[in-house]
Amino acid sequence: MKRENKIKICCIWVAVFLCLWVTPGVRVLGQNVASILDKAASAYEESDGLTVYFTMQTRSDVQKVSESFDGTIDIKGDKFVLKTPDMITWFDGTTQWSFVERNEEVNVSTPTGEELQATNPALLLRSYEKGFTAKYKGESTAPSGKAAHDIELVPKKKSDIVRVELQIEKFSGLPASIAVFSKNGISSTIRISKMKTGVNQPDSYFVFNEKDYPDAEIIDLR
Repeated sequence: MKRENKIKICCIWVAVFLCLWVTPGVRVLGQNVASILDKAASAYEESDGLTVYFTMQTRSDVQKVSESFDGTIDIKGDKFVLKTPDMITWFDGTTQWSFVERNEEVNVSTPTGEELQATNPALLLRSYEKGFTAKYKGESTAPSGKAAHDIELVPKKKSDIVRVELQIEKFSGLPASIAVFSKNGISSTIRISKMKTGVNQPDSYFVFNEKDYPDAEIIDLR
């Protein structure tokens, strides 16, 4: 899978993830869903920064290929640091730096328009926060063995996303898995193995530090 697509898929997931916690205003079908999302919103507001450990599996029905990789993402407001085996992406709310290890290069950009839609979870959040209809699908068992709620999100307007399937742990209100199904035939399932709250990283953490990568070629695309 191309690096750009990997970043986009991860950030779409972050946007959906944040949408649950920041915005209890998603239109819901059924009283259960409203209470679940309200609890999830409270869980995020009290988190004071997050570190999420996940495994992502992507599949393309068109190309008949699949890929799986582990990663982490640190989130603070509209800032994030995304780490996967072959790249690290920093976003400080304005500027994005993407370091590709195999090429020893860093692409610096100030995303605008569609680029922001693809790479900035904060903008995706603002786009999607009022764009879903939520439906309660029942109960299930999370990979951790804990009881969970199953919720389906469907965009109310035309979107590249067909639907999102959520699995939210009953007790904590935190997500166990998120599956995103797109019109292009690509589906991505993120299974969260661990989540830390109260990780209040300094703002400098979300900015690329050239001193840490002295051999990297910096390509300024701004």
